Amino acid sequence: MRQVRSSWLGVALLVVGICGLGVPSVKAGEEPPAEDLVQRARRLLDRVPLIDGHNDLPWALREQVSNQLDRIDLASDTRTREEPLHTDISRLRSGGVGGQFWSVFVPVDLEGAAAVSVLFEQIDLVHRLTQRYSETFEMAYTAADVERIHGAGKIASMIGIEGGHSINNSLALLRQSFMAGARYMTLTHWKSTDWADAATYKPEHGGLTRFGEEVVREMNRLGMLVDLSHVSAETMNDALDITAAPVIFSHSSARGLNGHSRNVPDEVLERVAHNGGVVMVTFVPVFLSEELRQYYAAAEAEKKRLEELWIGQPDPAASAYEEWKEAHSKPSVSIQDVADHIDHIRAKAGIDHIGIGSDFDGIGSTPNGLEDVSTYPALLAELLRRGYSDEDIGKIAGRNVLRVMHQAEKVAARLRSERPPSEALITDLDAPAREAAED
Repeated sequence: MRQVRSSWLGVALLVVGICGLGVPSVKAGEEPPAEDLVQRARRLLDRVPLIDGHNDLPWALREQVSNQLDRIDLASDTRTREEPLHTDISRLRSGGVGGQFWSVFVPVDLEGAAAVSVLFEQIDLVHRLTQRYSETFEMAYTAADVERIHGAGKIASMIGIEGGHSINNSLALLRQSFMAGARYMTLTHWKSTDWADAATYKPEHGGLTRFGEEVVREMNRLGMLVDLSHVSAETMNDALDITAAPVIFSHSSARGLNGHSRNVPDEVLERVAHNGGVVMVTFVPVFLSEELRQYYAAAEAEKKRLEELWIGQPDPAASAYEEWKEAHSKPSVSIQDVADHIDHIRAKAGIDHIGIGSDFDGIGSTPNGLEDVSTYPALLAELLRRGYSDEDIGKIAGRNVLRVMHQAEKVAARLRSERPPSEALITDLDAPAREAAED
């Protein structure tokens, strides 16, 4: 969810963090987990594929090397680059990653044919990346593929579309993206689509429109997972009302601990349990720490106040803002905060409905102890320290997501036998409702 890429939306500042606010220090109680627990977690990942629901490496490669893979070597240490990455092959191996949903993101300021073009360029990139490093990666299209690939010692590459605007209101393009390998779609990104409300945009539809409901139905028929990260609570509930298959949240955390609109409300967590879905807890610091969220809001408010106070005089405003930052320490975020969100989701939805969706290479900062893709065992070790069993860890690492994939595939097989591809058009389903509302 590359937060810095949507320049049109001021709320993104509260996600990536306000420039110049610095790196928080480690606070008491944030010591790394014991090495014996880390090694126990690593042994577990030999048997169970750790499946991360969201990594933005494809967009980072577009920004850094224009999707030209000859210009970067993922077999080398990408921390040494001028623009360091969270991801490379060595660190994926060290982190025990067995399956990765690579995000194919399209900025919300791209619409129509331009959005479709970027979508398929990013899908193409994932295929080329997987082919180039075929000794490490293999494309996976089903849960059985993931299990087989992990058993062969490789990392299963999967594709997740981030932003439903990229299908340009076309079920045909939705189907073609599935044919090209996409196995989930996030219904919105920061901005609402023509058929679904986003969490970080003004409400326009009250959730899903009739066409939005048809998008969910067609995703079910295809076997494409419905991803409810980024959508409004109303859209979450509408999708849960419509879907015949379990849903996912590819990179969200718990609103019961942090009030950010990108997180999942408790009442929705309870519905996810009934639905059989999974919430893949993210590492985005401002989604984890309520103190940090409040800090960023206060910092942004102070910055605006000073700019108005010193209107037309940027130097005094900047100097006063630096003084404010020096007087207000930035709260730190750590592995413990991520584990707290996992604890909360377990309490509200149950152990069968938790996964991991880091958002690596889409975030400007990370929690202490979760600096890159090599650090998953440390998180699992923290959970072991809290009393989670080996079976619990296996579910969180990948078995829950594999179950959801299996169930979605089973639902799709049934629905494809019952009905043909939908020929619905947004103009047919939504135009009459809009006309009635205007009368």
